[in-house]
Amino acid sequence: MRNYLLLTPGPLSTSQTVREAMLQDWCTWDKDYNEGIVTPIRKGLLAIAGLDGDAYTSVLLQGSGTYCVEATIGATVRPEDKLLILANGAYGKRMAQIADYYHINYVLVSLHETELVTGEVARRALEEHPGITHLSMVHSETTTGLLNPIEEVAEVIKGRGITFIVDAMSSFGGVPIDVKGLGIDFLVSSANKCIQGVPGFGFILAQKDKLMATKGNARSLSLDIYAQWEAMEKGGGKWRFTSPTHVVHAFYQAMKELNEEGGITARYKRYQENHRVLVEGMRGLGFKTLLSDNAQGPIITSFLYPSADFDFASFYVRLKEKGFVIYPGKISDADTFRIGNIGDIFPKDMEALIQAIKEIR
Repeated sequence: MRNYLLLTPGPLSTSQTVREAMLQDWCTWDKDYNEGIVTPIRKGLLAIAGLDGDAYTSVLLQGSGTYCVEATIGATVRPEDKLLILANGAYGKRMAQIADYYHINYVLVSLHETELVTGEVARRALEEHPGITHLSMVHSETTTGLLNPIEEVAEVIKGRGITFIVDAMSSFGGVPIDVKGLGIDFLVSSANKCIQGVPGFGFILAQKDKLMATKGNARSLSLDIYAQWEAMEKGGGKWRFTSPTHVVHAFYQAMKELNEEGGITARYKRYQENHRVLVEGMRGLGFKTLLSDNAQGPIITSFLYPSADFDFASFYVRLKEKGFVIYPGKISDADTFRIGNIGDIFPKDMEALIQAIKEIR
């Protein structure tokens, strides 16, 4: 039984069957685990993304999604390279923090938190900063709920020989992404997002030739994605270091449930409907969204405080007592709170949330 619904961008509410998958213990060396669970996950991720195993591969890595972003940047960007980071929120700026730690040569283009990273932004940045070899950006920026048009950026960098790194942490599995068509070389996501698993590991979908070129580049032992990939390839799914076995098994179940639902297309439709019900209901109660509808993604929605004396802490506690947990805001120049639309939640849950908010206001 759930204690409450997590209306957050991850960790999020999971199905009972996903939670039940963690009740069994697994050995990290066992063939049933590595060949029966890990290897199908690696192949299944490529299938979900519509990728073939000849040109693309997948790497699983212990830790949060940020571990995978750091691992990817740390392994792909060499000392002689130059990274362009296009950011419009906390998670894009976090890439710059990673680059600072690794002493990477980079340029940060930091936009306002409600401004989209468009093709024009990318084009202008490349004109102003020659010699760019890598470009990284966030697809779904959960700081606000923006869904950046990665298609436009992909078109701008097409044919320039630039390695394209996309943080699709809170979009992969819930928003259609044409990885091959957009020329994405490294796509990073996490188990506890749109595939609706639990926290504990992330993954990288990589253009195989680009991954091969990272051999020997990593500045970290634990975050060496080439070494991790090589160990999994040679060991039939074996991780280099202790894997989060319970989490991995839960993810295996979550992937099955994604496919049973109808794949990314069906899940995207459900998330969109969750968002629609939420926004219409909140606007009906007098709340305003931070973002315009054309910039808003279906993953998480930011709402402005309805008045200067709005007490979010009290609002949060009273909603939690009614079975709903939401997120505080994260932007710098407006008072907001956020409500997630993803996870094992449905339009009827959003309707119940709206009723609960109506009762406590």
